[in-house]
Amino acid sequence: MPTEGACQMKLNVKKHLLQFVPELSNLGAPLFLPDAVLEPEKIKVIMINEVVPQNETDDFYGKSPEPDYLKTTLPLFAAAGVPMKNMDDILAHGIYITNAVKTPKSGYTIETETIKAHLPLLAEELTLFPNLQIVMLMGDVAKKAFNMIAKAKTGKAAIPSGSTYKLRKEAFYCDGVRVFPSYIMTGGNILIEKSKFNMASEDIAQMATLI
Repeated sequence: MPTEGACQMKLNVKKHLLQFVPELSNLGAPLFLPDAVLEPEKIKVIMINEVVPQNETDDFYGKSPEPDYLKTTLPLFAAAGVPMKNMDDILAHGIYITNAVKTPKSGYTIETETIKAHLPLLAEELTLFPNLQIVMLMGDVAKKAFNMIAKAKTGKAAIPSGSTYKLRKEAFYCDGVRVFPSYIMTGGNILIEKSKFNMASEDIAQMATLI
């Protein structure tokens, strides 16, 4: 653990993950990696979304003036009582957001084989943060991906099968890290489906009280 006031090294997540891409031949293209620069020791929460957008500029760390993914994410934080202005603000609060699948989806659903192909990158991201306290699984794809990683590491799934609205009432842990099953945080439907929006914002509010 670094001592208080010690100089902490910043990490460029995209550059770090690019080191592993040549070893993975079945990821598909284009590949969008989180263009985030941060201090790993300050991150306490990882929020795992489903899949990257069709255009990289619309990702959480996208260069668009108003990335589509933040058009739903920021309202969720505001409804949770922890308003954020942008991704820099979210990172400053110790929260890192990523996508389980790092190539845009071509159909309505994401195949299990696609999720498996991207697991090495997500697993690497999970190792980057020594002070991680919470993992939020924003949607079924995120839950499936994290359960695969947990099974490989511990021999059992972190989250049992079942409806998210029931599971979110329980407290789950994996290697001492609290794991929240929640709802997808991107896409226009989240703003229309008020019940899921409200439950996701409630989960974010609960997460915020724990860090």
